[in-house]
Amino acid sequence: MSLQERDKKHLWHPLTQHKLHPEALAITKAKGCVLTDENGNEYIDAIASWYTCMYGHCNKYITNRVFGQMQKLDQVVFSGFTHEPAVKLSEALIEILPENQNKIFFSDNGSTSVEIGIKMALQYHFNNGEKRNTLIAFEDGFHGDTFGAMSVSGLSVYNGPFEDFFLDVKRIPVPNGENHQDILSLLKDILSNNKIAGFVYEPLVQGAAAMSMHDAQGLNKILKFCKENNIITVADEVMTGFGKTGKYFASLHMDSKPDVICLSKALTGGLLPMALTTCTQEIYDAFYSDEISKGLFHGHTYSANPLACTAALASIELLQTKNIQDNIIAITASHQAFGNRIKNHPKVKFIRQTGIIFALDLNVEMARYGNLRDKLFKFFMDNGVFLRPLGNTIYIQAPYVITKKQLEKVYQVIEDALEII
Repeated sequence: MSLQERDKKHLWHPLTQHKLHPEALAITKAKGCVLTDENGNEYIDAIASWYTCMYGHCNKYITNRVFGQMQKLDQVVFSGFTHEPAVKLSEALIEILPENQNKIFFSDNGSTSVEIGIKMALQYHFNNGEKRNTLIAFEDGFHGDTFGAMSVSGLSVYNGPFEDFFLDVKRIPVPNGENHQDILSLLKDILSNNKIAGFVYEPLVQGAAAMSMHDAQGLNKILKFCKENNIITVADEVMTGFGKTGKYFASLHMDSKPDVICLSKALTGGLLPMALTTCTQEIYDAFYSDEISKGLFHGHTYSANPLACTAALASIELLQTKNIQDNIIAITASHQAFGNRIKNHPKVKFIRQTGIIFALDLNVEMARYGNLRDKLFKFFMDNGVFLRPLGNTIYIQAPYVITKKQLEKVYQVIEDALEII
């Protein structure tokens, strides 16, 4: 019996309606940018397996480092203990994070990193003797599947059954380069009627909102307003972090830096699950007290797992190499050329790009999870490319190690797909 058949007996997959999609493709190995299924078919992983494997699958530099670490220390509780991989990772991260970041809190996935960021924002005010119970978030944002993260997410396709249980959140539009004054007026109105604790946002690119991109200067003005009104700014860089926008972090495109940053996905190069929530010294100081109750009582069994820390440290070292930085520049330029090539195609409605993140909207109406979307997905896979359309949006977020030949195949398959719509 095939892996695909055995899978159906007991496994429940994420973001899947199994009655409509009963089959899960069995992948048996991966190397570089290529996934291989149990029948020997190969697929270029053009979305880096949900934006994680940015240095390629089974990267030897990362795996060798982790192999060495697992001979010395595999796991130890991080409450009351520490270890070299965590300390070295913190030192390496502080070197590349926005200059106001100074403290690092470990967890194990992007959703919980946001959950911790929300807790930091709410408890910061509570510890300072002020109860603020409302958050601000962008329309159509997505921050994860735990309850705090769902609360600040605006995509009801994921959250519908749970909305009655959410935190109090007020939503604002994303800045588009022309509407920032209207947004600031709305923020003033929200602030006059609510006790706002924090603003949770995806900087520059909203991933699950079909790679919707917004204006850096407009976002900078929103962040400045928040700073002036002691609203804690929480940047969800789970998707955008570690080079994807052309800088190490999307927050570096703005002058006003966030108080809190949430990180995961590419953090460990896709090898092991881990997440971080970083913050300023000021945020940390609000929890530093003789009163035990003022501490941040949040913890995960595998917080700061030594193997995951080692993978993350190796990934950061790779990110800073000339080879990877040159590749990021080359992919960015290649996307720009591809965009110019297809922007006037009658089936293309709109193209956009930030760094190595490229997206195009098709000039057709499509359900987010519908027959046409499924037809496109199958076409891509049948032609050896793993792309995962979001409704009528096709996006590319390939590993930094993708070759010119592989990238050109991705482009060609997209162009071919335009002819079957």
